[in-house]
Amino acid sequence: MLFHYHFWTPYVEETEKFYVDNGFRISQRIGRYQGEFQEFNPPIKWDDFREKNILFRIIEARKGTINITFGYGKRIMFDHIGFWVSGKEQEQICENADKLNWKVDKGERRTFIATPYNFRIELQTNTDVVDSLNSQIKLQELKLETKKAGLESDLLTLFGNSKNRVYSEIGEVVTIKKAVINNLVSLPIVDPNGVRITNK
Repeated sequence: MLFHYHFWTPYVEETEKFYVDNGFRISQRIGRYQGEFQEFNPPIKWDDFREKNILFRIIEARKGTINITFGYGKRIMFDHIGFWVSGKEQEQICENADKLNWKVDKGERRTFIATPYNFRIELQTNTDVVDSLNSQIKLQELKLETKKAGLESDLLTLFGNSKNRVYSEIGEVVTIKKAVINNLVSLPIVDPNGVRITNK
């Protein structure tokens, strides 16, 4: 199940506000302050720390089956998308990644697969990364912009089916052009990092 995407962005506070204004809740904020990583999780508000010059490594916004994360970067940079899979599915996907000669980095909490399209794919087996697996709020589809062709056929090989719901178009930048989220908005809206969010 497609559930996640991550950006690095200079617009950290604006990105958080955008998703909160559209019904997401912030579940965590971790940033580097005075040389060490600290938590600034809600109920702490931006007014409590805005002047502290914190470099946020991750801010996590959740709604239903969706988990969107972002951290500070000097420029907007799309990093990865994420799928929730079973342990058995993860094993098969990793085997398929090996056949594609894509590097697999298995971690304790999650597995990352490096693609030749300048973004990574996260495989997540833990159900605690979303608020509800039964919610009607779902990340239905992603339209990516990539610099080279072949993503759809490679994802078919990787997942063994065409249910991954990730599509692409060729362009100058590697990014997410559109996220289809059902039961969230009636009109298209655009987040501070250029992701157009619509319900169809």
